[in-house]
Amino acid sequence: MSKPIKLENLSLSFPHKICFENFSTLIHYGSKIAIIGNNGSGKTVLIKSIAGYETPLLGSIYIPPEIIVGYVPQTILDYPDLSGGQRFNKELSRALALKPDLLLLDEPTNHLDIYNRRSLMAMLMRFQGTLITVSHDEELLNKNADTLWHINNGIIKVFNGRYCNYKTSAAITRNSLEEEKRTLERDKKLMHKKLMQEQERASKSRKGGEKKRAEGKWAPVAAGLKESGAQTASGKKFSDISTQKECINEKISQLMIPEIIKPSFHLNASNISAFPLSVADGTAGYETNREVLTSINISIGRNAKAALTGANASGKTTFLRAVMSDPNVLTTGSWQVPKRENIGYLDQHYANLDNNKTVIDYISSFVPQWTHAEIRKHLNDFLFRKNEEVNALVSVLSGGEKARLSLAAIACKVPHLLILDEITNNIDLLTKEHIIQVLSEYPGSILVVSHEPDFIKNLDITDIYLAENKKIGITPSDII
Repeated sequence: MSKPIKLENLSLSFPHKICFENFSTLIHYGSKIAIIGNNGSGKTVLIKSIAGYETPLLGSIYIPPEIIVGYVPQTILDYPDLSGGQRFNKELSRALALKPDLLLLDEPTNHLDIYNRRSLMAMLMRFQGTLITVSHDEELLNKNADTLWHINNGIIKVFNGRYCNYKTSAAITRNSLEEEKRTLERDKKLMHKKLMQEQERASKSRKGGEKKRAEGKWAPVAAGLKESGAQTASGKKFSDISTQKECINEKISQLMIPEIIKPSFHLNASNISAFPLSVADGTAGYETNREVLTSINISIGRNAKAALTGANASGKTTFLRAVMSDPNVLTTGSWQVPKRENIGYLDQHYANLDNNKTVIDYISSFVPQWTHAEIRKHLNDFLFRKNEEVNALVSVLSGGEKARLSLAAIACKVPHLLILDEITNNIDLLTKEHIIQVLSEYPGSILVVSHEPDFIKNLDITDIYLAENKKIGITPSDII
């Protein structure tokens, strides 16, 4: 049994932000640790530092010399002719060949198809050594991690338990904090009511005194003092309540529970067919390869949500191109698809965004008839609230902000069919929750291309289609 790995006073900061400070812990052999947090919080730097790579991290990391370390990075530049999933499998095989005591994986499920996901999950459950993973994948977090390091607001908090336990605990804590806020609001309203009553009584007393003075009678001066004293005391209490609410809001922000997004969608369903997307006995291919898909049978009804999954290179991309009327794709069979302008397409790279525009100008380009106030209200629904947020260039936005902006644009002019192509790759857990919140309100039809079971489950998908053996057809829901 090896000695524990020691992390002492680890800190990571940049000129514009502090990621975390003074993190110390012991890692015992056989631990299964997942590092979670928003994109840009320092997760990759932390895991690379533990793997022995030079980084801007301060502090000390002691790994006993007898421990063999295997590491698979998030971005793999080797093997340029291979797909992302194939590159990962190559690097994972190389790491496992070392027979490591410590295995470090950075976003290992990105780019993996359903079969490779299953293989990875099974391998990680069998792995006997110490495992440290950076991940936003709920299935992996629940199956292959029993300790969470949550990076947020400049600190790393350690939670002993699986991610599902963490979410339950955080929800309970949030409900308690929200109840505290409601109590403070009630106290504030009650104080305001009492203050108004005090002011009304003091006003009546003052008017009575003025009348007596006018009549040459003695008038007390205490009324004015009482009113002033009441205002001073109430002002202090109001300030105390505001301070307490700020403290509660800060605690809520540290729970990694996303703020609720409830956008407004406006979709005229009168001109939408009962099945916006329907293909029967279809084929799809190219001039050089006509047999990418030889049997396509898919039907997505109005307001329905469907998922398309399958191995890499199984024809999913070709099918999406055919749905969007790509002139390079040749088709046969019966195809009923919306016009291209009635299809919304969102992929993991957010290729739809204009990086040269500001957030507010980008949204304005979709709805030039809207007033400035209407655009600000719309952006507010998608958590773009501050002036510096709405005036920021799209090019400097984080991945989560780009996802929210893309959805805000789609909400301006709601398409009949919304296609989401592997959008959960490279996004953090909070952004994923925001996407789920928005899509739960979406009134049109949705086709999700994904290999992530929890994401599909949380979207309340009605039908799952599988691309396999040059075919696309409906499949049992337990395929993923």
